[in-house]
Amino acid sequence: MDRSAHPPREQPDVKRLLRDRRAIFGAGVLIVVGAVALAAPLVSLGSASAQHDIVATRFLPPLATDGHGMVHPLGTDRFGRDVWTRLIYGARISLSVGALAVLLSIALGLVVGAVAGYWRGPVRTVLLALTDFALALPRVVLLLLLATLWRPSAALVILVLGFTGWMSVARLVQGEVRSLAARPFVEGALALGMSRAQILGRHILPNALTPVIVAAALGIGNAISLEASLSFLGLGVQPPTPSWGNMIASGRDTLVNAPWVAAAPGVALVVVVVACTLLGDAVRDALDPTRMGLSSPTWTRP
Repeated sequence: MDRSAHPPREQPDVKRLLRDRRAIFGAGVLIVVGAVALAAPLVSLGSASAQHDIVATRFLPPLATDGHGMVHPLGTDRFGRDVWTRLIYGARISLSVGALAVLLSIALGLVVGAVAGYWRGPVRTVLLALTDFALALPRVVLLLLLATLWRPSAALVILVLGFTGWMSVARLVQGEVRSLAARPFVEGALALGMSRAQILGRHILPNALTPVIVAAALGIGNAISLEASLSFLGLGVQPPTPSWGNMIASGRDTLVNAPWVAAAPGVALVVVVVACTLLGDAVRDALDPTRMGLSSPTWTRP
């Protein structure tokens, strides 16, 4: 079979990625935080919402021991709940909400961008007009509006973040698909009798995933920050279910006498978001063919 019927596939420089300190730091932080969150029942001190003797255990400083001999590594909050335990279970919520919201937005953006980039005529015009209209809406205002129309919950936050974050992905995918659709391998595949849907699914989309991967890596940190912002405003995950956002909100009134209540989730949020950003930058550089020194494309065998 003629090799010109198949697109060039640019392979990421895995060795460059593994040597990149940004990738090592970002992936290491995410792996550690994810592992601790998954093992929450094993590394925590009980229930995240358990309250005992509030008067005797409230606002204990980090590494303090309560009357029952239990050590609290990060202290306790106003209700005597262990901050370390709530931080771990809050990581489950924050990471899950961020990851699922990004997956939803990536799926929507991938479909819209692929269709708009490959099919011409009214379909492309309508989809691009819809994307431009959604991009013109202030995302923060829209998030606040949607969050106030329905009862706040983790599921609502995922849907809101997913349905308001697909536009940039769609634009990136649309540009990549249009560029690839003009390559000679598309004409060769058509000449071999392949349908347009087959060409799009088997050849064009796999080669257009570079911006999608980068957007996913960078988008997780952004989604976690937005979830924390909504929870901080009382429009996200509701207490007593812990999330980093509502933990920061619960400790904002005690920054003077008990700063650890808000500082622990705040530091965790900053570290995870920075890790996602650094990992996304490293992946983008590894997937950038101009940085990989590719002099000639490699071809996929039929």
